[in-house]
Amino acid sequence: MAEAKKNKRRLDKSRITLKVGESQRSDGTYQYRWTTRGGKRHYVYAKTLDELRRKEEQIIVDMHDGIKVDSRSITVNDIFEMWCDLKRGLKANTFANYKYMYNKFVRDTFGQMKLLQIKKSDVKRFYNRMADEKILSISTIDGVHNILHQIFDLAVDDNYIRANPTSNVLRELKLSHNLQVEKRKALTKEEQDIFVEFLKRKPLYNHWYPIFAVMLGTGMRAGETVGLRWCDIDLDEGMISVNHTLVFFRKEGIDGCSYAVNTPKTKAGEREIPMMDFVKEAFIKEKEYQKEVGLTCKSSIDGFTDFVFLNRFGEVLNLGVLNKALKRIIRDCNKEILEKHTGEGTPILLPDFSCHTLRHTFTTRLCEAEVYVKTIQDILGHTDISTTMNIYADVTKAQKKITFKSIEGNFGNLV
Repeated sequence: MAEAKKNKRRLDKSRITLKVGESQRSDGTYQYRWTTRGGKRHYVYAKTLDELRRKEEQIIVDMHDGIKVDSRSITVNDIFEMWCDLKRGLKANTFANYKYMYNKFVRDTFGQMKLLQIKKSDVKRFYNRMADEKILSISTIDGVHNILHQIFDLAVDDNYIRANPTSNVLRELKLSHNLQVEKRKALTKEEQDIFVEFLKRKPLYNHWYPIFAVMLGTGMRAGETVGLRWCDIDLDEGMISVNHTLVFFRKEGIDGCSYAVNTPKTKAGEREIPMMDFVKEAFIKEKEYQKEVGLTCKSSIDGFTDFVFLNRFGEVLNLGVLNKALKRIIRDCNKEILEKHTGEGTPILLPDFSCHTLRHTFTTRLCEAEVYVKTIQDILGHTDISTTMNIYADVTKAQKKITFKSIEGNFGNLV
């Protein structure tokens, strides 16, 4: 009797024989049940028997390939949390920024999707939405992509999925949207002179002159500049020791920025920069100003203190504050130029630029002076000389045009 019951065929309502593990539910839909090692039961559902059997076939293939078919409920958010637990070797601020970017742009949307259901088209759709609907910059989308690519790599390595669905998607997005990271432009010599002269002359902005002069005359990154301590400055020898950078990052549940001191990621980042005379004078001017107004450093970050550049409360300067100051300086400088302009033609105005533009401007001045490219690389702290060469090539290309234009008259009747 028991044997006969065991061999009895199981049929659905259409009298179609069901396989082991298959069943038809009371509402007419179908279910497939299977058990993984450890005796854990799993289920998949489908509206039709054909659809159910396609899912069964995929489960069998996944099991054969070692894909974890018992983790079909896992979401992108789950893998992100796993990635956070396992990731090592990141600076604290970098890790904090990764989490901030993920929580802001991914967690509540794409992050809720089931990992095993995600196709390359889903990633494309998500990136397109960021570019078209949210109108995010390519650098922001690039940052999100960097995180997602690492997360899906972990999922591949851990046999949750076969391939990384984010591979090459960002490249396709850039091509289809004609999105490229805009090339940084240096200030021209005329714009540089206008900027420096305005800072020196205007009492309202004169206190900003030292820090911007140091950036312009050393090519130091903004974080390296605001992180300078007086013990890093040797006024007698005229040398600046760059051995750390001050970083700003957002922390969950904390308003505003948090601060940290990072040592250089590479040996190239640790370097010494000679001072030009105006840079040395800028440090002296800053020291005298602080003594005059009784300003002393109150910041202590990761054991570092006695910072050179301070706000009016004696705290370290924030990069956002510096860029906002630049916006006001540019605005007021251009307003003054336009008010004074009475002649014909268009006056030279300051472009919209940031602190990093001053580093690029310094590099451009060195290239124009035909300073040996390896020296430029060392001063800037570039690990890869190709980074330096890209700037050098752009500048020398422009210089060639100027040179050829200046000698055109020497060819007499050929002109």
